[in-house]
Amino acid sequence: MTKGKNSVIGYFAFHPPQDVLCDGDACIIAGSQSALNKYIKSLSDSRVEFQKRKTRLGEILDGLFHGGAYAFDQESYKLFYPLANKYGYHLRDEIFSETETGYHFVIVKNTFT
Repeated sequence: MTKGKNSVIGYFAFHPPQDVLCDGDACIIAGSQSALNKYIKSLSDSRVEFQKRKTRLGEILDGLFHGGAYAFDQESYKLFYPLANKYGYHLRDEIFSETETGYHFVIVKNTFT
């Protein structure tokens, strides 16, 4: 992988063997471990013990290529979108406004026609 694809974008949480912390169908990518901990507390069953791991641009691009969807928080999206644009995506900066839940995610997925 090139340096760009090795760039750490954020963190995700998973519960082996296959459960991933999601917002709907999109895997949540948090910009920090503390933000990820807040999302876990508010969005999951507290009895589930999630493992946390860094995720890199190349892993996310590969997941998108294979039909995955990702929910980025503000911090992770600011890192992701300019790098993804270098690999053919056409993403733009996002205004992160207040929401009822206090969490605003940008969902990114490939659409195949």
